[in-house]
Amino acid sequence: MSYSPRMKMGKILANKNAKAVLQKHMPLLLEPTEFPIMFVKLSTLEQLISRLPESSRTKETVEKLYSELAAVEELEEETGCIAPVSNYEPESVILGSAKVSTLREVEKWSVFEVELHGPAHGNPFTDVTLEAEFIFNGEKRQKTLGFYDGDGIYRIRFMPDAEGIWTFQTTSNARSLEGIEGRFTCVSPSKNNHGPVRVKNTYHFSYEDGTPYFPVGTTCYAWIHQEEELIEQTLETLQASPFNKIRMCVFPKSYQFNSNEPLYYPFEGSLDEGMDFTRFNPKFFQHLEQRIADLGNLGIEADLILYHAYDRWGFAEMKKAEDDRYLRYLTARLSAYRNLWWSLANEYDLMWCKEIEDWERFAQIITENDPHQHLISIHNCFGFYDYSRPWVTHCSVQRIDVYKTAESTDEWRKQWNKPIVIDECAYEGDIDQGWGNITGEEMVRRFWEGAVRGGYVGHGETYLHPKDILWWSKGGQLYGDSPKRIGFLKRIMEEGPQEGLNPLETAWDAPSAGIPDRFYLYYYGFNRPSFREYRMKPGTQYKVEVIDTWEMTINELEDVYEGNFRIELPGKQFMAVRMTKI
Repeated sequence: MSYSPRMKMGKILANKNAKAVLQKHMPLLLEPTEFPIMFVKLSTLEQLISRLPESSRTKETVEKLYSELAAVEELEEETGCIAPVSNYEPESVILGSAKVSTLREVEKWSVFEVELHGPAHGNPFTDVTLEAEFIFNGEKRQKTLGFYDGDGIYRIRFMPDAEGIWTFQTTSNARSLEGIEGRFTCVSPSKNNHGPVRVKNTYHFSYEDGTPYFPVGTTCYAWIHQEEELIEQTLETLQASPFNKIRMCVFPKSYQFNSNEPLYYPFEGSLDEGMDFTRFNPKFFQHLEQRIADLGNLGIEADLILYHAYDRWGFAEMKKAEDDRYLRYLTARLSAYRNLWWSLANEYDLMWCKEIEDWERFAQIITENDPHQHLISIHNCFGFYDYSRPWVTHCSVQRIDVYKTAESTDEWRKQWNKPIVIDECAYEGDIDQGWGNITGEEMVRRFWEGAVRGGYVGHGETYLHPKDILWWSKGGQLYGDSPKRIGFLKRIMEEGPQEGLNPLETAWDAPSAGIPDRFYLYYYGFNRPSFREYRMKPGTQYKVEVIDTWEMTINELEDVYEGNFRIELPGKQFMAVRMTKI
């Protein structure tokens, strides 16, 4: 197939000969623009030409460009595929002879690890296969991938979900790692160990032991890629915050207010020399999993973003087999951590070289190789992914309307019949971008709107900083007004129905949630009623509380209310009324 005007610029720029044709006839196409390079690569050649000044895109010039491009031979797509070595170790090596180290017992839903000291010649990341089958009670069987951790060390990780005796046996193409057997005891979980988070009651969540979980998330994309001092400050800030989920990237990020190089690269290599996508950097992944463990100790779920388009290192444009190998390696290393969620991408539709069939393949790799079946979703920019896909456990939503965000929650619930998590509703801050300069009041309003409509809204903060340390990307400290008010809402949610807040149709002009005839939570947002009339079923008495969501006060009224009654309100914005059956 020849290069055509309707081809994405990313594909054209990947061919040096095609790029030379652009340089010859329309060099303006290669000059820096006000748009990030990912938007350039995502556009078609035809679209970019239409934006040029007319003097630079005469009919004759365009025709010459198209003609010469059509003559350029398209590069055959490389897969990056490398098959494991069939005779990695000679027959003289004794089967199962590798030195083994394991724990004798581990808590339910904690990480059990098998450490193996094996061969290191060649490239163990691509040459060696390793997995183990774990058996409970002689019946329950689960398989998990092993991985190479550098310096001749291999690891297999597993999260047992039943108390009692487990056994395991390894399988490998390396003789010294083949057929190793072992056993361990799974003991009862400690007080704060409730297991991984699961979907419950269609639209909500709980931990595996049944403890309700109300996600109150924040976004901090590249916090693990900063200096250690800043990382520690981020963890201290999180510990003092109300947030129990954080969106974070595996790969470093290159974008506004985030141009520094990361602490470690995920592969061997450098920005100048390029990355060797056949060799992972164990230090990078050890650092990543340590931070996931740190979050787990704080009771925070790590919503891990596997891909994004804000890239200058080549991670967003890996070949198919390189993508697949990365996903299997990541799953092998991390799936045993109970506080993990998989997010295939942040703004999947900004990645020019990934198509829907790629995302579907990625989802299959993750779900087939994660024996613990963690929550999994994918995040949009321009348009929603098809969240009805069976592998999607919940909808990870970014607003697609500049103004309407959480107000659509109940509609999305009906559309997809899954939990709605609005991970990006815009950020509290003062930068120049509309997505990053809403007020604290508006952030809190969106949280409340989403909550009473049966969903969960995520936080982010983008206040300008003299050293470009914005929470949304690098972490550090929080400066906004919304976090403590979000914590107040979290308390209200936890005091409400344990099965979660579900929307009610009780009034045309204000959202509400609850359980009919038992519990009601009304929210009046940017309206400011001085009173409100309520018409409830006769015979049921209610305790009524007037809640100021901004001042974080709860005023319990003295009277007992029944049937039709009037409640006086302060005529302020951001008020709520809670009614509980006596």
